[in-house]
Amino acid sequence: MIRVVLPAHLRTLAEVEREVLLALEGPVTLRSILEALEACHPVLRGTIRDPVTHKRRPLVRFFACEQDWSHASSDAPLPAAVADGSEPLLIVGAMAGG
Repeated sequence: MIRVVLPAHLRTLAEVEREVLLALEGPVTLRSILEALEACHPVLRGTIRDPVTHKRRPLVRFFACEQDWSHASSDAPLPAAVADGSEPLLIVGAMAGG
């Protein structure tokens, strides 16, 4: 099972706890995780990535194994620790302002 930690506002929207568990077949990538997440929780479509281009929303960041994956290819395999469920993928709402 893939573990995904969502920010508070998306947890409230999807009515889920802090961590969401997803079963995936095939390679574990940002794309496959986000597609599974949106399939299980359709209310999240368009909140994390643009629904047409599938590009990450500007104030959303992805972290896996303490590394920023926000600018990585969405088809790049995530670390083995995320794929085996020992580490979660963190979806974080970035802060903006001055």
